[in-house]
This record gives sequence, structure tokens and C-alpha cells, in this order.
Amino acid sequence: MKRGLVIGKFMPLHKGHLALIHFATGHCDELIVSMSYTPHDPIPAALRFSWLQALCQDNPAIKPNIVIDDFDDESLPLLQRTKVWSTFILKTYPPIDVLFSSEAYGEPFAINLGATYIPFDPPRTQVPISATAIRQHPFRYWEYIPLIVRPYFVKKICIYGPESTGKSTLTQRLAAHYQTEFVPEVAREIITSNDFTVDDIIRIGHAQHARIEQKLQTANKLLFCDTDIITTQLYSNHYLQVVPEILYDLERQVSYECYFLLDIDVPWVADDLRDLGHQREQMFTVFRQALEQRDIPYVLVRGTYAEREATIRQEIDRLLAEG
Repeated sequence: MKRGLVIGKFMPLHKGHLALIHFATGHCDELIVSMSYTPHDPIPAALRFSWLQALCQDNPAIKPNIVIDDFDDESLPLLQRTKVWSTFILKTYPPIDVLFSSEAYGEPFAINLGATYIPFDPPRTQVPISATAIRQHPFRYWEYIPLIVRPYFVKKICIYGPESTGKSTLTQRLAAHYQTEFVPEVAREIITSNDFTVDDIIRIGHAQHARIEQKLQTANKLLFCDTDIITTQLYSNHYLQVVPEILYDLERQVSYECYFLLDIDVPWVADDLRDLGHQREQMFTVFRQALEQRDIPYVLVRGTYAEREATIRQEIDRLLAEG
């Protein structure tokens, strides 16, 4: 049996890596794909390895493995450096017959392993991408990111503010314009009046969080969110004079690329849940202070509904251009 080896950090796993792995499987009977990590990597190791496992699971000849990189010495010349690698590999895995790589380290690494070296597209003409380029500008290289990896790079946008400022309509219009998903204010699916309980608030918090996770899977670069967990906290405090601790836990689990705070300079529109029209200025202050107390930057959005949309789209276009 001929055993092959591919190594990498896969930070993130991209279509160039998958092309290399596919190429390698055609030249060996078993392929070890060894992912190395350190505790300080910018993308969590467990997440990266889950991507690797998921994208290799249909081929039993591919054997994903994860190892901590506590042995590398970047100060060494490449031949000596790969000697250190080979010592680790030989202790960790069964004998390797073939090494596959598109990197400069491939040939000296194979020599130290005592393995045959088969390069794959060293100039990267077939899949012109690198993990570094994706980390720096994911939107520019979106087509090279596998579907399972894309949710990690989706930027969440929070449309935020008190009642009757146009959040829901704006969120849906923005999602349609940018051909992506949006998360509605899930509370409106759960309660029908403002006579609710702490248990209701907790259900709302969990449901809002779950909907974000769900929509991230199919979002196209951006995910527009109508309100956030901070909003749930503020209404819990206003109506019940208590904020369940779980809402703060859920808040810590989600971060937003941008907050757009909608001002109250549009007409009040009543509905079955809105009952704070007489406290608009007070509630706007509460919403703004909640961001400022957390040192969360925000863009204040004012004017007509059309002007509000134009303001937000200008900021989003800038964000997309930066990649």
C-alpha cells in the first residue's frame, strides 16, 4: 500500500487545498492529511478541523489528523527546519511513501522523510489563492471559499434602535439589495403582547441566537439582523425590571461588524406591540447608552426612510470594497 501525506494549517481550508487533496488521492492508496495548530491561531483549530473532516468524509482513503505545532523553528534554514518536521512526522504517523505539496518546503521535506515528492501546481495557476489572501480579504476571494467555511467570514450587520424607526423594513430591503439573508426580530414570532414573562424573554434570546446561526449558513457575505440580544435585554429591563443572565451569555457569543443606530426622526407608527410612543426620546437614549457603555462603535442613521437606506448602503459598499 502506498501512503501519502499532505500537511497544512488550513487557515482557512480553501479550494486550493481541496484540489491538492483530490490530486493526492489519485496517486496513493491512503492519504494522511495532517493539520497543525497552535493555541494562538486566528481561526480556532477545532473549527478548522471540523471543516477538514466534513469535506473529506466521503472518501475513506483520506485520513484527517490534527497535531499541535510545538516543534517548528522558523529561524532554521529550510532543509534543517523540515528535518525537524520529518522527525515529528515519522514518530506520529505510519511510514510515508509520497509527499504532496505546492510549497517550496516540499522537496527538502520529502528528502528528510525519505519519501517521493510529487508537486502539485507550484505556481498556483489552477487555483490562484492562498489562505493568507482569504484571511485578509475574504470577500475578494469568496468563490475560493467552500460553502461550509463561508459562514465564518460572513459579516453580521445590526440594524438597531427603539420602536418604529424602520428597522424591519430596512433589514429586508438591504438583504434583498445585497442578495443575502436577514434575521427578523424573532420576538414578534413568539409573543403577541407586552404581557410576557422572564421565561418568554429567555425563549426569545435563544430563538434570536439560533436564527442567526441558521441564517449564517446560507448568507452571502453579509447577514442583516433586525435587532440583537442587547435589544432583548433592554426590553426585559423596561417591562420586567430584570435581565436574565443568559442574555449576557448569548450577547458574548455574537459579534457584529457594524451597528446602525436608527434615530427617532420619523413618524411614530403604532401596532399591537408598540406602546412606548410617549417615551421615544427616553428609549432612544437607553439604546444609545447601551452601545456606548460597551464601547461599541455605531453609525447614527437619520432622515427619511430613503435617506436611511442610502446612508447604510454607502457604509456597506465601503465595507465590501475593503474586502
